Amino acid sequence: MLTIHAADLLVLGDPRHPSVPGGAVLVDGREFAAAGPFEELAALRPAARVRRWPGLLTPGLVNPYGPELLEGAYHPDPREAAELGTEPLTGEALAALPMTESRWGASARRGVQRMLAHGTVAVAGTLRRPAVVDAVNRAGLSLEERFGDPAGPPTLDPLAGRTLAEAILMPLVPEAGMPATFAVFDAENEATLTAKGASSCVATVVGGRLLYRSR
Repeated sequence: MLTIHAADLLVLGDPRHPSVPGGAVLVDGREFAAAGPFEELAALRPAARVRRWPGLLTPGLVNPYGPELLEGAYHPDPREAAELGTEPLTGEALAALPMTESRWGASARRGVQRMLAHGTVAVAGTLRRPAVVDAVNRAGLSLEERFGDPAGPPTLDPLAGRTLAEAILMPLVPEAGMPATFAVFDAENEATLTAKGASSCVATVVGGRLLYRSR
């Protein structure tokens, strides 16, 4: 199915290509087919379904804290909120929990959903627990190599202390076989996005699949 995702501003993430006001990407199944002004893509493929998003459409982001957030923290089930709260548990609080491989997998699935809600499409770092790796793979997130330890404490926000250019997985330059992977943020431009952070994410698409939307 052909789908056009349109936004107020399209940021391709490639310095050779400027941002496109009123831009859009054309998705053919799981792959990118084209990117540019919405009017041009709509004229090119008039039968395509159209999804309109407010704000900024950008490449998907890489969270550099994969092991810390998915194997060094427990993401409580909503049914455990009264006992454990809603924020990830680490340190002594994590050590006090009777963790099993199954419980690690469930925690990782919830952690991945929280990452998707921050425009994350890939995690960096070596994951060692099979249940955690399975959760990441099933969601369609990619595993990236990490060169050195990232600065600052682990955070769900891939833009914390980083620019958009430093946080993106790959530019939105359609090529043959390139997966349609991107995010949309409630922000007017890159400066506003940096100030708001990735919690302003309104949609995350991985391989053509809409895996997260806030509205």
